[in-house]
Amino acid sequence: MAGDELTTYELTGERQSPKRMRIDTDDAEFVVGKDVNPIEYFLGAVLGCLNSTGTMVARDMDIRLDDLTVTVESGVDYAAYRGEETDDRPGLQGLEVSVVVDSDADEETLEEWLAAVERRCPITDNVANETSIGLTLESESA
Repeated sequence: MAGDELTTYELTGERQSPKRMRIDTDDAEFVVGKDVNPIEYFLGAVLGCLNSTGTMVARDMDIRLDDLTVTVESGVDYAAYRGEETDDRPGLQGLEVSVVVDSDADEETLEEWLAAVERRCPITDNVANETSIGLTLESESA
């Protein structure tokens, strides 16, 4: 059955400074904290995935996309991050995403397109649904 095999990603991060981490994907390297902070990288991943998924879905639906602009907005209460008392979670408090498209498709077709994008986008799926995280520690010190 199609879709039964997972594509596995393994990235390694090496601390460059208290606010910078060099990430190695085996295909490329980038530094989180150099140009933008980790929250901005994460939100950029949402935008990038919506773009690539939207493009793929448009191709599958035979829709011409002349232009696609996606905007995401969210807020973070940094109190928990700083170790201060707060009732808020330390993460993003919800995402508001706006999609502006210039296309040859009518409104109904674009609504179907957007619903398919939402169903198929891996990054927004991870935001909308809980993804477990297993955090382990390996100490290199004596």
